[in-house]
Amino acid sequence: MKIQGTWHRSLSETSEGGISIIDQRWLPHELRWVKLSSLEQAVQAITEMWTRGAPLLAAVAAYGLCFGLERDASDAALATAYDRLLATRPTAVNLRWALDHIRRGVSPLPEAERATQARSIARAICDDEVATNQAIGHHGLTLIQAVAATKPPGQPINILTHCNAGWLATVDWGTALAPIYRAHDAGLSVHVYVDETRPRNQGASLTAWELANHGVPFTLVVDNAGGHLMQHGLVDLCLVGTDRVTARGDVCNKIGTYLKALAARDNGVPFYVALPYTTIDWTLQDGLTEIPIEQRSQEEVTHLWGKTLAGEMTSVQITLDGVATANYGFDVTPARLVTALITERGVVPATAEGLASLYNHPPYLGQLPTLLPSL
Repeated sequence: MKIQGTWHRSLSETSEGGISIIDQRWLPHELRWVKLSSLEQAVQAITEMWTRGAPLLAAVAAYGLCFGLERDASDAALATAYDRLLATRPTAVNLRWALDHIRRGVSPLPEAERATQARSIARAICDDEVATNQAIGHHGLTLIQAVAATKPPGQPINILTHCNAGWLATVDWGTALAPIYRAHDAGLSVHVYVDETRPRNQGASLTAWELANHGVPFTLVVDNAGGHLMQHGLVDLCLVGTDRVTARGDVCNKIGTYLKALAARDNGVPFYVALPYTTIDWTLQDGLTEIPIEQRSQEEVTHLWGKTLAGEMTSVQITLDGVATANYGFDVTPARLVTALITERGVVPATAEGLASLYNHPPYLGQLPTLLPSL
């Protein structure tokens, strides 16, 4: 997507054989590209949140496994690298999907051929991810167009989103933001309410930065403002991404998503979730009991990171010393609260039957897809 008018992917290969990613911890105040070229660096980048977003984590982890195999392609080293990367982020299922896909693709091969094949698969994962998100944008655009048709000419379509599900969370385009970009580029009057998304402020720091660079009008609001906006008819639809969706349509996303879904249901506002097929966990049914919820460090709650009036980047403590904290990274929105799922294959109800109508077999268990439709 665009940074100051220039198109970028959030991940690209370097001439030296590594990858270049944005260290998102410095956004929106500073754009820092960093290079990764080893398994250890990939693990660090994922664990320390240099990079984030379920689809992008899958791509970075895929290259991390490539780096590991380039150093040692034995069965033992493959298993060790796989386990280290899998442990970095337990909630987002895309990461596991990518690791499984590469392991399945290289395990039958002689050791001398594994690294080359792994890199080929990692590249295919990235290219497929971009095409998938473009398709999500296409199908989501139809929903925004339907809302636009009910409004007086020129009146904006107001969309509430949560966290960051744009191109910074993917290789390009994004999931929840892809339909918004498509609508804006098609000339529709789109306005986005951006949740700040405490405690890491991915909405304030990342989504707002993305939208500003692409020229999409938006208003930043605190997390607890969503219900108020909906009560007063200021939101036409909610559109969020997700880190894992169960086979029956339960949605796990950034903490606070469930509260938005409850407010949307109470106020008759459609609540849509955009996702690629790699986010569906066909092995799970009940999101509330089966999805592991990551608990992150207390410093994310007790401290804020930002820029001072003097322009210095710093961290400040906002709590008492030693205060007890709980930092749940995600929550689960039951399928009954989701109006529909927007996938690369179309828009369907958040039900087992809806998902099954799009996928003849669980793609998680299949090969790197021929799933994308012709648009």
